[in-house]
Order: sequence, then C-alpha cells, then structure tokens
Amino acid sequence: MIWPWILIGIVLLVAIIFFYYYNRFAVLLNRIENSLSQIDVQLKRRADLIPNLVEAVKGFMKHEKAAIKAVTDARKALVSAKDIKGKVKADAGLEKALKTIFAIAEGYPDLKANTNFLELQRELSSTEDRVAYARQFYNDSILSYNNMIRTIPGKWFAGIYKKRIKEYLQITETERKKPIEVKF
Repeated sequence: MIWPWILIGIVLLVAIIFFYYYNRFAVLLNRIENSLSQIDVQLKRRADLIPNLVEAVKGFMKHEKAAIKAVTDARKALVSAKDIKGKVKADAGLEKALKTIFAIAEGYPDLKANTNFLELQRELSSTEDRVAYARQFYNDSILSYNNMIRTIPGKWFAGIYKKRIKEYLQITETERKKPIEVKF
C-alpha cells in the first residue's frame, strides 16, 4: 500500500525538477532579451541626443564640417543597424566621431562655455555610462545562462530542452588594440 505513494512522490519530484529547469532557462533567456533591449534603448537615447549636439556645435564650428558630417553619418549608421553586431560596430564609429567633436570643442572657448553644449555633453556622458552598464548586464545575464548550461544537472536539462551556449557581447580584437586618434 505504501509503494504506490512512494512511486507517486518520485514522479511528482521528477516533474517538479523538470518544470524548475524549464522555467529557469525561460527566466534566464528573458533576462538576456531584456538586457539586450536595454542596450538598444540606451543606444537610441544617445542617437536622439546627437542632432541636438550637432546643432549646438554647428554655429561655433562652421569650418569643421567634416567632424559634424562624421557624427551625423555615424548616427545614421547606428539608427539603421539591424542586428547587435551591426549596432556595436556603428556604436564604435559614433563613439570615435563624438570624441573628435569634444576634442575640437576644446579649441572653441565660447562653445565650451555654452550651457546647451555643456548639458548635452553631460547627457552624452551619462548615456555612455548607461550603455556600459547595459552591456555589462547583458554579459552578466549571458554568464548566468551559460553557467546553468555548463553545470550539472543544468547541462543534462539543457540537452533535453535543446539550449545552447550564448555569445558574449564583445569588441573586436582590432578595436581593443586600436589607439584613439584625435585629428584637428
């Protein structure tokens, strides 16, 4: 009479374990998707600030059209990028163009003291911090997911549910070693 209850208990325990791991993978994947979305939000925020920055700079730097065009083109590339790799590449170009603008601004004391320019510079700096945090959160989410897949018993359930290792968000080796150039 006790054996059927033991068997029912074992079946329930196994079912609970399967549900737990299935739900755990779902939660981790949702966290990854959310963190990737947060990166998009911050990149969009930065892209939205760029036209204001360009307008603030235009009046002071009429002969610096190449720098303004580089920022504008880099923003267009970021907004039109379709996948995360394209966005990361476009973001690197935008970052380089913005550094050039800020370096050039050093030569224009009136621009450097302009309230709109200073506020935009602060906003962009804040956004840079948010982008960095969003990237870190994305990679931390990938780490949690990959740890779940690589450790036992998660590895067994990952095989059952056909879950695979995810890639971290990385900069390319050439971008990592490339020195930052500021041209006047």
